[in-house]
Amino acid sequence: QVQLVESGGGLVQPGGSLRLSCTTSGIFSSIYTMGWYRQAPGKQRELAAQITSSGSTNYGDSVKGRFTISRDNAKNTVYLQMNSLKPEDTAVYYCNAVRYQGTLKGDYWGQGTQVTVSS
Repeated sequence: QVQLVESGGGLVQPGGSLRLSCTTSGIFSSIYTMGWYRQAPGKQRELAAQITSSGSTNYGDSVKGRFTISRDNAKNTVYLQMNSLKPEDTAVYYCNAVRYQGTLKGDYWGQGTQVTVSS
């Protein structure tokens, strides 16, 4: 059974920082592209950051320069360091693991963790 378990969300003041973690089980996450997506109330889910199995990263325009994604394959964990947080970063953050090999071989999601940026 594949599981992606997020942690680290919470309430933070504007300008503050949080680090999200996503630990996987049931898959060899080292061969997956891992990503963090977010969904604010009334809005579509959007990409925050993504990291490939080789370590290449990709960020959504609204988080570039403030968020950093990283992975520790030995711990089957991917992290999202979020700095200079803004109220508009408030959303549920979801961890994703996806793998293509010609066709889609796996696409898994966590349950989400709430991040609230407010004074």
